[in-house]
Amino acid sequence: MEGSFVNPYSSAAFSFFLSIIIAGATTSGSSYSAASTPTCDFPAIFNFGDSNSDTGGLSAAFGQAGPPAGETFFHHPAGRYSDGRLVIDFIAQELGLPYLSAFLDAIGSNFTHGANFATAGSTIRPQNTTLHQSGFSPISLNVQGYQFHDFLNRSQLVRSRGGVYEKLLPKPTSFAGALYTFDIGQNDLTAAYFLNMTTPQVVAVIPDVLSQFKAVVKAIHDQGGRHFWIHNTGPFGCLAYVLARVPTAQFDEAGCGVPFNRVARIFNRGLKKTVGQLRKELPLAAVTYVDVYKVKYELIRHAKLHGFNESIRACCGYGGEYNYSREIGCGEIEAKSCKDPSRYVNWDGVHYTEAGNKWIFDQIVGGRFSDPPLPLRMACYRKE
Repeated sequence: MEGSFVNPYSSAAFSFFLSIIIAGATTSGSSYSAASTPTCDFPAIFNFGDSNSDTGGLSAAFGQAGPPAGETFFHHPAGRYSDGRLVIDFIAQELGLPYLSAFLDAIGSNFTHGANFATAGSTIRPQNTTLHQSGFSPISLNVQGYQFHDFLNRSQLVRSRGGVYEKLLPKPTSFAGALYTFDIGQNDLTAAYFLNMTTPQVVAVIPDVLSQFKAVVKAIHDQGGRHFWIHNTGPFGCLAYVLARVPTAQFDEAGCGVPFNRVARIFNRGLKKTVGQLRKELPLAAVTYVDVYKVKYELIRHAKLHGFNESIRACCGYGGEYNYSREIGCGEIEAKSCKDPSRYVNWDGVHYTEAGNKWIFDQIVGGRFSDPPLPLRMACYRKE
């Protein structure tokens, strides 16, 4: 689907088109009635991913992401690799749910409305290196799937004890009605480049990566998941930590590395094909593919048009062309935050600022960049 960066509700034609889609949609095998409420009532969110949606997993396991992380919204470190909220936070907010607690975080967590299994540095395929050797998490997507399986079973056993357990854990019905969100895959590609693979070698691993992704989604479906919201990977060739580590002589007009973004698009074409296969193999599931690549690239390419001063240069960092250093990262004493993160797309050379995340969310929430082209609140409807 080709999206455009306009208000979806300003077009009468789009509204009419959407009403036709809604009228013909079905969910969980039941017909949709035009007289019924045209939105889904998701009681919970279960999220899987990497640092783009990690709300405290890596911090709980390997040490807190320190200040100035969280300075804009939370006013203190909150397990997120940003100055504030992430896209997953805005998703929860849109659905009227609290921000997700990380599955690995035992301090102050409330899992009544879901859990977040994402950890920064996670990949789909398990890595053969440690976190300290490579920077990539051992908590790959298959491990997150195991954690979900454990959470699904043990949470209900513990909840049956009543009292505070009943208040902090999801109801049994929440798992079937929940929205299952995925934002992962970028690190599989960058990890391959950081191992000095050539671009053709990186492309060659993509089918196996997608095969493993598909297996995890199907496993969650087998355990009752029915509503899946899947982000493709972003233009990692526009991120300072890639540009500073892997030399390239090819840059586009936005200042992004051409070969890296080409690989991201190849991955995304494969992911979209995988989503199509999942729809055929899981006929009772609603599977939404969200083109965040297009949205993120638009933001970076036309940052000033969208109210930002800096597109690739990091807000929080330590000198250099991109204000990014492999040796001194955001959170180190020497690395300082910019005066106004809201004018920067990028937070630390790897992740987006809250302002960037909010802009991205505002584009995808209405369904303009989704297949099928339905709003987030209607992600329980299947594509026929």
